[in-house]
Amino acid sequence: MGSNRYIRDLIREGEHQQLDFKYAITDSRKIARTLVAFSNTDGGRLLIGVKDNGRIAGVRSDEEMYMVETAAITFCKPEVKFTTTLHETDQKTVLEVTVPPASDRPYRAPDDHGRWHAYVRVGDENFIANRVLIRTWQRKKRKRGTWVRYSRPERILMHYLAGHESISQSHFRKIAGISYASSESILVNFLTWNILEPLFTHKGIRYKLKE
Repeated sequence: MGSNRYIRDLIREGEHQQLDFKYAITDSRKIARTLVAFSNTDGGRLLIGVKDNGRIAGVRSDEEMYMVETAAITFCKPEVKFTTTLHETDQKTVLEVTVPPASDRPYRAPDDHGRWHAYVRVGDENFIANRVLIRTWQRKKRKRGTWVRYSRPERILMHYLAGHESISQSHFRKIAGISYASSESILVNFLTWNILEPLFTHKGIRYKLKE
């Protein structure tokens, strides 16, 4: 009964940044993207045998477990660590896969064309992390601090964001008249200092003042 209530309580939460439902696993590459997205963000749980609408269908066989293992070992770089628990609910079996947040980001997985990317979890979706975000993770792992200049490009960026919700890297480059490399370095510095935060959209990553 306890396991039954536990699963039903999770399902009632609906899919979110740390919870994803899968009716079945048919593609280890696709599930690998969710595993690395959880690892690169706040960790999370996969409930396998649960439809998107929350209806419990149950897992079909032990093959689900093997496909998760294949995803974590073969299609995640580095290998994603996870734990599994089987829950019996209404005479159906739900496989819970728990992924902890990683301290050694980035973790990568292949897209549908075999290209490897780092993914992050935002809401109930997985997004590709760009170079700015990956460099920010690497910078934050350093023992030493980050020195930030506050010259004309930085002032232009902050002035723009004082009157607008967000900005793309390409627009920042345009209004500041600087190179791609310079705009990237400035954004990395401001993210590292928690002055800015990323805003994920289906058209790409934008940047806004940290709330």
